[in-house]
Order: sequence, then C-alpha cells, then structure tokens
Amino acid sequence: MVQNESELRARIVELEAEHRALETAIHALQEATAPDLFALRRLKKRKLQLKDAIERLRSRLIPDLNA
Repeated sequence: MVQNESELRARIVELEAEHRALETAIHALQEATAPDLFALRRLKKRKLQLKDAIERLRSRLIPDLNA
C-alpha cells in the first residue's frame, strides 16, 4: 500500500499516464469502421476506474482539518 506523499504522487502520475493511454486507445477504436463495442465498453470502464482511483489518491494528499 502506498504510504508517503512522494509515493502517492508517483502512483498518481502512473495512473494518469495509463488514463491518457486509454483515452488514446478509446479514440482510435471509436474511429474504426466497425468498432468492437465490447472492447470499447471495457476500456471506458477501466478508464473510469482509473479516474476514481486518481481522485481517491489525490484526496489522501489533502490534510484533514479539524473544524
């Protein structure tokens, strides 16, 4: 499990790179004459999972404030 801030930031960078790669793959698949809809749905689902994971990690970087 990722613990310190530098590890969190490094993991976020990795996930963002994978997210961008999926965006490119999705775009290429959508431009195909007969896109594989199952593969497209799978890629979009994975992209959404990555987005959620990135947001969870980013929220861990924000310090808790006692109100």
